[in-house]
Amino acid sequence: MNRQELIDQIQQKKSFLCIGLDVDLAKIPTYLLSEEDPIFEFNKQIIDATHQLAVAYKPNTAFYEAYGIKGWLALEKTINYINAKYPEIFTIADAKRGDIGNTSSRYAKAFFEDLNFDAITVAPYMGKDSVEPFLDFENKNTILLALTSNKGGMDFQTLKTPENELYKSVLKTSLTWKNSDNLMFVVGATRPEYFKEIREIVPNHFLLVPGIGAQGGDLQSVCKFGLTKECGLLINSSRSIIYAGKEKDFALKAQQEALKIQQEMEIILNY
Repeated sequence: MNRQELIDQIQQKKSFLCIGLDVDLAKIPTYLLSEEDPIFEFNKQIIDATHQLAVAYKPNTAFYEAYGIKGWLALEKTINYINAKYPEIFTIADAKRGDIGNTSSRYAKAFFEDLNFDAITVAPYMGKDSVEPFLDFENKNTILLALTSNKGGMDFQTLKTPENELYKSVLKTSLTWKNSDNLMFVVGATRPEYFKEIREIVPNHFLLVPGIGAQGGDLQSVCKFGLTKECGLLINSSRSIIYAGKEKDFALKAQQEALKIQQEMEIILNY
């Protein structure tokens, strides 16, 4: 999916909601555990109930890898289902990969070619040659971890360097890499005060923003400085949507929670 197709979808749905598919078998409705593939069945119902409200889905691969081959097969079935039934949806593999060039090229092939995700999250710590193999893929997006919402993110990301805080150096340096137009950046919603300065460095790139909902991030605060003329934001919400219900109507409950966010987004986009 190219950038304009994502923008068109945002405008059509009046939404920039990304739903995180972070499936924990201990949290899904117990009746699903009797299914042959409870992870996929849970995802399928969530997707069918929310696809008109969301522009992206983001499975965190750790939640699938934790269940071994069965989990990985459930991930494969999930991405195949989205691509076949809802091809307009932007898909993100939240895999946080990042390794030397040859290894990164294998990761990129796995997620972009074999699984056919539109984007993957990547850690920038190993620098240019660990990221550029992902950027080589046309109409695929590499989402670089820039300023994360976790408490320990401040251990390194905001350290002062001679010129900038470290996360600013990551942003500025990444723009010099080959095919940097294919970059997006992760910026946590729990730190909305940083968005103004981030937008001064990357005024037009899309930002993937986790932390809305269960983590306490505020949508209005993020949009105040993060929103662009083309929107430029993908706001991720996971637990507060997918675990909104624990009974057989869990997908309806998820739809209702997603609708609340979408309606707020529509107001912001129309403002």
